[in-house]
Amino acid sequence: MPTLVQAVVRPEKVYEVMKALLEAGFPAVTKMDVFGRGKQRGLKVGEITYDELPKEMLLVVVPDADKDLVIETVIKTARTGAKGTFGDGKIFVSKVEESYTVSSGAKDA
Repeated sequence: MPTLVQAVVRPEKVYEVMKALLEAGFPAVTKMDVFGRGKQRGLKVGEITYDELPKEMLLVVVPDADKDLVIETVIKTARTGAKGTFGDGKIFVSKVEESYTVSSGAKDA
């Protein structure tokens, strides 16, 4: 059964992550501009609080056997600094029950 890896990353890291995925053998990626906040509840600068921060969401569907490599690739390239920092992102993993090719209408194997 295929696996969907959804990675929310910093905008300044998205092209580095996409390049690393391509080099690791995963060229098919859907990218979306998204906004949100995590555990840090946004960002406060002086008196102003920004509670919807810009992020990028990458969607990658891979065979289950490749899931760990995709996750490791995203973590390695999306993390800031050696230990990472708040706001580096989040990865969600779920099973894909069915998929279809729009042009042919065929159900994917």
